Amino acid sequence: MSSQRIALAMTGASGAPYGLRLLQCLLQADQTVYLMLSKPAQVVIGMETDLSLPSRPREIQRFFSDYYQTDPERLQVFDREQWTAPVASGSAAADAMAVCPCTTGTLSSIANGNCDNLIHRAADVMLKERRKLILVLRETPYSAVHLENMLRLTHAGAVIMPSNPGFYHKPQSIDDLVDFMVARILDHLGVEQSLLPRWGLDEE
Repeated sequence: MSSQRIALAMTGASGAPYGLRLLQCLLQADQTVYLMLSKPAQVVIGMETDLSLPSRPREIQRFFSDYYQTDPERLQVFDREQWTAPVASGSAAADAMAVCPCTTGTLSSIANGNCDNLIHRAADVMLKERRKLILVLRETPYSAVHLENMLRLTHAGAVIMPSNPGFYHKPQSIDDLVDFMVARILDHLGVEQSLLPRWGLDEE
């Protein structure tokens, strides 16, 4: 499978392990990743994992390249106000984008076309260029406002994928639950994965 350019944004919803595992899998699959982290996302990563991220994009890029032992040229990290980043323009749009995890505030901004930061703008570019946009929401319960925003974005071409792991694969750990969701995201991004057996198919 050929390499893609995939934009990955992590926002301040609970669920940092989903985004981090997705980042790891994309890099290990030799995909080029454009990573964007909101400030709340960095706080949540510190709360939900043992990782202590540096503050500057270049340092974050080196940190993850070393942490996942991957080619540093496969990863680019952009600041939330870096409007010269390729993801900010349709002429250099990524092949696909995932916001994982995605807050309902980010959902609202994207649904209403509010490009207040690079994450919002990158998602807006995906919609206008008719590229794959996956929003991995982590919220419960949903209000009518949330549901209306999800419907609006679905009509616009986005994929709404709440972080609801299944249990038919008989998970034995939290990592198994995380991998369930990451496998589904990878499937929708068109990236080969072996994290989860296919339903109804014999395991090799």
